[in-house]
Amino acid sequence: MAVRDEPLTRPAQTGRVAAGAAALAAIGVLLGGALLGLVQEAAHGWESAAAAFDLYLLRVARFTLWQAALSTLLSVAPAVLVARALARHPRFFGRAFILQLFAVPLALPAIVAALGVLALYGRAGYFAPVFTALAGERWQGIYGLPGILVTHVFFNLPLAVRLLLAALETVPADQWRLSAQLGMGPIASFRFIEWPVLRAALPGVAGLVFMLCATSFTIVLTLGGGPRATTLEVAIYQALRFDFDPARAIVLMLVQVALTGTVVAILSRMGASMTGDTSLPVAPRRALFPGRGETSLNAVFILAALVFVAGPMAAVVAAGLAAELLRLAGEQAVQAATATSLLLAILAASLCLILSAALVVARRALELARGAAKPSLLEMAADTGAALVLIVPPVVIGAGWFILLRHVGDVFAFAPVMVVTVNAVMAMPFAVRALRPAYDAASARHERLCAALGIAGWNRLRFVDWPAMKRPVATAFAFAMALSLGDLGVIALFGSESVQTLPFLLFQRMGSYRTDDAAGLALFLGVLCLALMFLAAHWGREGR
Repeated sequence: MAVRDEPLTRPAQTGRVAAGAAALAAIGVLLGGALLGLVQEAAHGWESAAAAFDLYLLRVARFTLWQAALSTLLSVAPAVLVARALARHPRFFGRAFILQLFAVPLALPAIVAALGVLALYGRAGYFAPVFTALAGERWQGIYGLPGILVTHVFFNLPLAVRLLLAALETVPADQWRLSAQLGMGPIASFRFIEWPVLRAALPGVAGLVFMLCATSFTIVLTLGGGPRATTLEVAIYQALRFDFDPARAIVLMLVQVALTGTVVAILSRMGASMTGDTSLPVAPRRALFPGRGETSLNAVFILAALVFVAGPMAAVVAAGLAAELLRLAGEQAVQAATATSLLLAILAASLCLILSAALVVARRALELARGAAKPSLLEMAADTGAALVLIVPPVVIGAGWFILLRHVGDVFAFAPVMVVTVNAVMAMPFAVRALRPAYDAASARHERLCAALGIAGWNRLRFVDWPAMKRPVATAFAFAMALSLGDLGVIALFGSESVQTLPFLLFQRMGSYRTDDAAGLALFLGVLCLALMFLAAHWGREGR
């Protein structure tokens, strides 16, 4: 087994390092091309770009940060109560189902969730008569900031609950036994046992939720409700797709990148993780004896969260089943969009795996080659290069290439290439997280033996690496494919009548007020993405 004081020889690492360097170069080309498009346009119209720093920009930037802060508060604060309630009751009927249900929003495309929220709280939603009676006038729907907040909380409350619950599960059982022996009540247990763990986890959880809300595109595009509820990403899309004002788009993109980069830098200094692991261990047996009053209060917290999360999903299913599914399935446009979505998702997931595996292999080779020395710049880039794409949202990358490619030819003809490459790179942080532990463990076991026997290249991949990697690879592939399948960010810019995906077609049907068709398409898309995510979770559990 190769260890730090036995570095690999150069022939053993050259190929793997070269693969990692090529993957980093591909990421650099994607990000650099977008930057080139911005710089090139700014050089031609810097005066108009400077004029874009106006009150509209200030209002959009302020709303972006304000809605993200509110969404984070409304997601994380209740999540503390729900996670603690679940932790205080590690064994009860239905607990496993609740945790599985809380994983579903992670797999739902944003546009599907937005339709679910509208089906419940929209002008013609299930709760519209109740709100009309309470307000004394006709309910106008939930567009604008309220709709954005509700949908963001739907996505991020379950995520925060699972992350905080995972933190609480790390409390040693001895501490719970000691608290029971000392007769500590719920307040004392929270103060001395649970709060220190939650306090350490909260910055990372809140930072992750804030970044997800600050860079939200589909939800704001669908539920924003006008200029008063527009974020930077949606403003970029509008400036290019509707107004074709590259100067304003450039300014908006620069502000967006500056804000996200600043937030990521602050979170990194705080030690916050930008890709939280939401997998949960089996609930441990603890010496917990909550009283009747505490049990009732915890049941209220859990039930309220369950109803809130399950409501939009049930509404999507109900509205989808009420649509003419057979007619939709037989439409040529729907069939073509489904085939296009699946093809682009497969290509994006395949490219994502190739790039992610190259970075994982290169990082490990560089780590072994340096021995006890400090990591090189290339190793650090291979370690964090995939996560850096989170600083630049997909709409920003697509917008930069949109500006660049309009000088080359028909922008919309590049739609398949842009959708595949951008979605592949944006899924890389999650794919690397799935692949790296398995590959590092296999390398630690077999590296020295492979070097002694001269096993390399195809033979090593076939007989050594692949048996250990096949299930993580399947997990990463399914996850990347699901993310690409439900994405609307890039196709919203490059989509046209000739290249349409299911999310793009769904958004078009919503825009033309064909709500029944949109509901049916949302059900199709949701089922596809959920099936892929369940496969990813199943393969991931079997691979442990």
